[in-house]
Amino acid sequence: MRPFAEGDSVEELTRLLHRAYSDHASAGRVFLASHQSAQDTATRVGRGECWVALEGNELVGTVTVAAPYQAPDGYPAPRGAGSFWQLAVHPRHRGTGLGQRLLVLAEQRVVALGSTQVAIDTSAEAADLVGWYCRRGYVPIGRWRWDVTNYESVVLLKALSAG
Repeated sequence: MRPFAEGDSVEELTRLLHRAYSDHASAGRVFLASHQSAQDTATRVGRGECWVALEGNELVGTVTVAAPYQAPDGYPAPRGAGSFWQLAVHPRHRGTGLGQRLLVLAEQRVVALGSTQVAIDTSAEAADLVGWYCRRGYVPIGRWRWDVTNYESVVLLKALSAG
């Protein structure tokens, strides 16, 4: 894993996001990452630190991290919390532990950037994904509706330690 660097392809990253979120789209959940443009990807990457996982030269995973997270007004998360988004694993690499490694990296980066909490959100309808986060110490703290999705999100929070 390494930071997304100048010269890396935003188009390739966008294709990975589309593939990784295609199951959600097939289930009728319109995650932005399932259909965003390369320009949307570049904008979202520009709001934090983007990390990529490679197998050889192939992009197989990613996550973008920020701390503190600049949440919209009314978003139910503590001030100063970090966040991450666009956590994605190529479908061929699911079940390998890559998602867990990207999650740990995101949490480590949030701490390194100075936050002791991380707030994220995902579709409240994606029970398997919500459960995955809850099994890793995330606790639901509220709901949110983005104007770019077709579902209500559950907002999850986890306390982090520097250790």
